Amino acid sequence: MARRDPHSYTDDTQVETESFDLVARLDFANRILRGEVTLTFRAPGGGTLDLDTRDLAIETVRDDAGRVLPFTLHPAEPIFGARLAIELPEGTRAVRIRYRTSPDASALQWLAPAQTAGGTHPFLFSQCQAIHARSVIPLQDTPRLRVTYRVELQIPRALRAVVAAAHRGRTEDGQGDTAIERYEMPQPIPPYLFAFAVGDLASQDLSPRSRVWAEPSVVAKAAHEFAGVEDMIVAAEALFGPYDWERFDILTMPPSFPYGGMENPRLTFLTPTLIAGDRSLVSVLAHELAHSWTGNLVTNANAEHFWLNEGFTVFAERRILEVTAGLEAAELDAALGRRELDQAVERFAAQPVLTRLRTQLAGIDPDDAFSQVPYEKGYYFLRALEEVAGRDVFARWLKRYIADFRFGAITTDDFLAHFEAALPSVLAKVDAERWIDGEGVPANAPRARSEKLAAIEALGAAVPEPAMANAWTPIEWQLYLESVPRPATTCAQLDAMFGLTRSTNYEVLVSWLVLAVGSGYEAALPRVEQVLGEVGRMKYLRPLYAALIAADRRSVAAKLFATHRGSYHPIARQMVEGVLRK
Repeated sequence: MARRDPHSYTDDTQVETESFDLVARLDFANRILRGEVTLTFRAPGGGTLDLDTRDLAIETVRDDAGRVLPFTLHPAEPIFGARLAIELPEGTRAVRIRYRTSPDASALQWLAPAQTAGGTHPFLFSQCQAIHARSVIPLQDTPRLRVTYRVELQIPRALRAVVAAAHRGRTEDGQGDTAIERYEMPQPIPPYLFAFAVGDLASQDLSPRSRVWAEPSVVAKAAHEFAGVEDMIVAAEALFGPYDWERFDILTMPPSFPYGGMENPRLTFLTPTLIAGDRSLVSVLAHELAHSWTGNLVTNANAEHFWLNEGFTVFAERRILEVTAGLEAAELDAALGRRELDQAVERFAAQPVLTRLRTQLAGIDPDDAFSQVPYEKGYYFLRALEEVAGRDVFARWLKRYIADFRFGAITTDDFLAHFEAALPSVLAKVDAERWIDGEGVPANAPRARSEKLAAIEALGAAVPEPAMANAWTPIEWQLYLESVPRPATTCAQLDAMFGLTRSTNYEVLVSWLVLAVGSGYEAALPRVEQVLGEVGRMKYLRPLYAALIAADRRSVAAKLFATHRGSYHPIARQMVEGVLRK
């Protein structure tokens, strides 16, 4: 037995899945997916095959000849789920598994019509990162094994299904009320990037290779907000090499989506909280696009090397921003990222090992270890390497790195070996071991440099002049609001001058509300309650619930969670429960 992924039952000595074919019927009334999946192996084999499952009911297992195969669904273990052990005759090329999901599948959120923008039709979406694909499909749920796939989804005819794959057609039942949507993913992906959504969806083209999807009442706003995507793609190709996924479509999600974005190839998911009306929050779009090279093309072999996905992507995101919005914008974003990194390190004061880049996560749920550390510490590590190597030299290495590991899954040691071979001694000069296996932020971390940042820092606790503040970008407002505590009287003055409680830019609004709650500014509390009831993005839920608890309003936080928990994604519910326990 050889298991290299601490979060998967996948055994290196067993057959490996090369592709899967999923035929599924979506049962909105009972909130379950009834599926039959065929797993095809890279080479025929026999013996035991261990698959990852979570809350799946397994009905039958057959081989490629149609013979019924013996299987055991073992008792579920914490974090992992239940191991499905199938006995394969020698020479087996594929297995076909009939199963159904649980109404509480951790990767799926079923929304009632009232939870959508249109209010008429239900909505379903998946979120499989980091180890939730196993709650939708029985499979080897490890990023080390990339797979291609085909999928057929039977859905209500009034709805559309979109999948992170190439569309292969739609068939409608002329006599009934169902339709079948067919998709194919020809490029191999790690299982956590399998993604789909079903709902009342409309689309609008942004460029010949990009389209935005959303509910009909949202699609025009989303198309306006994300209109610059083609310029970003062109900039990214110049920086990192050809775009290998053919299309970069965008699905604007319902408000309960737990992340800012999810980089599913061919169909990036984005939170609607990015729709500010002025395109001021599109750095998240740049981040998800950057994943098309760093994360989707070159993938961490398991969650212990997550920084290879996210640190590289933050680095790439800021390079794209530098081209499309200017160096000042990229540096301000980096300064805000450093603030978020310091906050994450403080949050893990009792678990400092989780502030390392290379982590040891045996017995730890990847969702519980999630933070800005791999994102921002990873970025600053790469920036330190770039400053020693030189920008042009580092840029050439980065292109070579992406090309050499294209469509692969790697570990931190793979990165180190590749970098050292290309640029000897640079790792030693920045004390790479301290960055990778040390806790916290090394003292030699680079600093963001910006005249606008210096001007904000010079204000301290003073209230800015309207002429200055009215010209600020959302990032500048965040840097100001999150810099120093302010008394309630100062908060009242800021609110009166700038209408912060009424802000519709969620980045500014949540930074303001956290400050207001911590300062005892009571007038902002109704807006806190409103935001916690209308948005499920974890970036906002965590600080708002934590601020309420820190302000001795735990009972208010608990009551709000009890009221709204049903509208949060399962991953977000788990996170908030953890905040409330502390």
